[in-house]
Amino acid sequence: MTDRLAGKVALITGGASGLGECAAILMAQEGAQVVIADIQEDKGRALAARIGKAAHFVTLDVTSEDNWQAAIAEAVKTFGALHVLVNSAGIGLTKTVEDITLEEWRRVHAIDLDGVFLGCKHGVAEIKKHTKTLGGSIINISSISGIIAGANMAAYNSAKAGVRLLSKSVALHCAKSGYNIRSNSVHPTFIDTPILDRHRVRFGQEVMQQKLGKQVPIGRLGRPEEVGWALVFLASDESSFMTGSEVVIDGGISAM
Repeated sequence: MTDRLAGKVALITGGASGLGECAAILMAQEGAQVVIADIQEDKGRALAARIGKAAHFVTLDVTSEDNWQAAIAEAVKTFGALHVLVNSAGIGLTKTVEDITLEEWRRVHAIDLDGVFLGCKHGVAEIKKHTKTLGGSIINISSISGIIAGANMAAYNSAKAGVRLLSKSVALHCAKSGYNIRSNSVHPTFIDTPILDRHRVRFGQEVMQQKLGKQVPIGRLGRPEEVGWALVFLASDESSFMTGSEVVIDGGISAM
């Protein structure tokens, strides 16, 4: 453990599993107090207990504005401040523009884009109160699919591309307003987390790793910590001159 995030409080959505879980563990190791926000109560509370006194769980449906306001208020009540927001909650869907229903389209956007918007809106309003001595950071998990399209990813491409430009708009707003808050997006490729469960169920773990790994120049799926350490960097003041940036972690896909 080091003190890269000493004194900082981070709220992490989707924090009970996947990249959010990894971020919570690594940020706590680096000295942050973390609020694990998720709809998965059992997993979230168990993770908070495992991390210890530096962690707290709060139930959060990212599509609910009331939930967002309550979660942020609880974070401040519990730890006294808020400096970092990681918008990691999300779902995937592989359907073409012809196959997807309007209901499915709206659900993907509600979670993957509207949830990030609500987090940024209420996160900025709170974080700006606590950044006189410690810099604020908003980290939005987009995807390589927010940069590169796929024929069968209409809704997911659209939502994740929206996160990419929303992050830039938030960055410019905070800079223009004189807030000590940075906003960046992160664009992973296939990372071995629960978002790939539908492939895991269909093919099995080994075949899934082979099929998806073949699409990555490095030849394998990414590991959660390979994204998690980038999130620690963005949360820390080591990245104090980075805002409006896209951090691509894709094993070389975008280089092709």
